[in-house]
Amino acid sequence: MEAGGGQPRIIVGVDGSDASVQALRTARALAGPLDAAVEAWACWDVPAGFGLYLAVGIDGFEFAAKQALHDAFGSAVPPEIRGRLLRGSAAHLLIDGSREAALLVVGRHGHAGFVPGSVSSACVGHAHCPVLVVPARAEAADAGR
Repeated sequence: MEAGGGQPRIIVGVDGSDASVQALRTARALAGPLDAAVEAWACWDVPAGFGLYLAVGIDGFEFAAKQALHDAFGSAVPPEIRGRLLRGSAAHLLIDGSREAALLVVGRHGHAGFVPGSVSSACVGHAHCPVLVVPARAEAADAGR
């Protein structure tokens, strides 16, 4: 539940999508009032049928995950946000990480803005702490119409 100095921890799943960028910005806004540390987790893995990927290299997947950590704030990631690059299933890693978090924040990837994506659905159903599902800005604006 608490980060290194006894501070609550907010874990945010980031993948570079608009929804995850908005989730990271939301977590940063909540961190101050909650006096919480923010960890942005970029998870990556080799897709099914990995034989071809191993032949051409998996560096691209790791690079894309690293880039996702920077997309929300441009080139200057705020110093209070700690980035983590993890290899494995995003849903499994985030759910496992939620055991030690005060809050888990994920972006919503869904069809027609109504159905959450598989990672956010898994987190909502199985996390060990409260989960905040954040839509992308355009999705939030469309929902208000």
